[in-house]
Amino acid sequence: MSRVGKKPIAIPPGVKIEQQGLSVKASGPLGSLQLDCHPLIEVEIDSKAGKVLVKNERPESRLSKQLHGTMRALIANMVAGVSSGFQKKMEIYGTGFSVKEQAGKLLLQVGFSRTVEKPIPKGVKVSIEAGATRGDDVPARFTLSSADKQLLGQFAADVRKIRPPEPYKGKGIRYVDEHVRHKIGKAFTSGTT
Repeated sequence: MSRVGKKPIAIPPGVKIEQQGLSVKASGPLGSLQLDCHPLIEVEIDSKAGKVLVKNERPESRLSKQLHGTMRALIANMVAGVSSGFQKKMEIYGTGFSVKEQAGKLLLQVGFSRTVEKPIPKGVKVSIEAGATRGDDVPARFTLSSADKQLLGQFAADVRKIRPPEPYKGKGIRYVDEHVRHKIGKAFTSGTT
């Protein structure tokens, strides 16, 4: 049995969970999300106790053991997403680099000859704290937020992939809590021997 899968999911106030066949739908103050569960896993909603239980009817099956914890984690992420939401804070380092939002697109000026346009998916909100960098020390900062954890993570990874941080000066797009390993540049010696 999966230790993660056995934990009940608490339903916070203001969140409503419905089940139709294999489909589980969670709706709350930040929107609604839907998940199609695997047929090997059974979901039981106890509205009176305010809990969702994920059950594995075939504990001897390897696939159902794997899916037990996964389905529970996906449903827990849905419940957390519609009640409080998820955020990814990002920074851009590099002289002259900037970020702005315009007409549903994220416009990134990150050292290329053109501005990179990235369409913002429906359900993701962008808030820009600092639109442009100041030198190499003060980064441009922006926050991505969404109720859907998977959509948010994929969009943040796609934005970071445009210009990942390089190892010498750390220029590029990174997460706020990301550690960038720095390399030492070439050490020039004098021409005399």
